[in-house]
Amino acid sequence: MSEQKQPGLIRDSFPVGPLQCNCTIIGDPISKKCIVIDPGGDADLILSRAQSQGLTIVALIHTHAHLDHFLASGELKEKTGAPIYLHKEDQFLWDALETQCRMFGVPYKPVPPPDFWLKDDEQLPCCNGVAMHTPGHSPGSMSFWFGDDKLLIAGDTLFRGAIGRTDLWGGDFATIEKSIKTRLYTLDEEAVVVTGHGPDTTIGAEIRGNMVVRG
Repeated sequence: MSEQKQPGLIRDSFPVGPLQCNCTIIGDPISKKCIVIDPGGDADLILSRAQSQGLTIVALIHTHAHLDHFLASGELKEKTGAPIYLHKEDQFLWDALETQCRMFGVPYKPVPPPDFWLKDDEQLPCCNGVAMHTPGHSPGSMSFWFGDDKLLIAGDTLFRGAIGRTDLWGGDFATIEKSIKTRLYTLDEEAVVVTGHGPDTTIGAEIRGNMVVRG
């Protein structure tokens, strides 16, 4: 008798907020639990897209703490009760949300402090995802790897043909280069990469074609 293959994850990625950050909903098709990665605005849209697929949000997870990646976090936590996750080294950015918003001319909405601090190689609350500490764009930048589905959520660490800027608070080129080469480029080359802004790419395409960090 052949083994029945488990259905793949539900994945819905779409731009949100004034800076068009890519928000991603990752859902378990069996339990119907989901996580929201980088809720950067448009809380009602995020909630409706999760609900339209019968999913319940159980965690709000952040690749890093620049304002465009968590503008809807407070409102979503209020509406769903889902806890907020972030790497500890980006707490200084989280605490400076009002200053960040002022600098970029974005309306400030108070956000509560994170409930949990993410650690490298930590299992995510559902969907068999693993947190990877990939600093460089910010000190606490994280990527999230879903190995069974060959899916990477890279935040602003890696883009199609480019990398995240390193001239913002706590950014460092040598650090992001190391993160990309030693952590991301060692993943399956067929893996789809959901970037923080713009279109998806693959690990293999970036290893061979990224002109900033070559594999």
